[in-house]
Amino acid sequence: MAWIRRARRDDRGGVTVFVAVCVIALIGLIGLAVDGGGKMRATERADYIAGEAARAGGQAVDPADAISGQKIVVDPQAAQAAAHAYLRSVGAAGTVSVSGDGKTLTVTVTGSYDTRFLSVVGIGSFSVTGHGKATLLNGVTAPDEGN
Repeated sequence: MAWIRRARRDDRGGVTVFVAVCVIALIGLIGLAVDGGGKMRATERADYIAGEAARAGGQAVDPADAISGQKIVVDPQAAQAAAHAYLRSVGAAGTVSVSGDGKTLTVTVTGSYDTRFLSVVGIGSFSVTGHGKATLLNGVTAPDEGN
């Protein structure tokens, strides 16, 4: 009976279990920080690419009218094609749309971020979306050079 009382009061190994649980929790927190930061960087990159694609589309002016100085007109179809071309050039996937009035070009970039730490618990990737807009100026008269 004395050995049973000693076994109940014996706490050898108790610290080991505590340390193991703390280490697992710490690795989980580090994983959240690393993968959360990685997702934020991937979202920022998607926003940047979408913005640049929208700018590329916004520069699709009708060269004949612009060079002659008559007016600056953006062709919505050419703007859409230019934005798609930019997305292809950087290897991004996304959609490009022009508003019904032809004044706004909207680009949405979609992608994913592959996790480094969270894949251990079954989270292999996060979806990422970026947005960009450009206002297409139609019929703006070029400044008069004579006055």
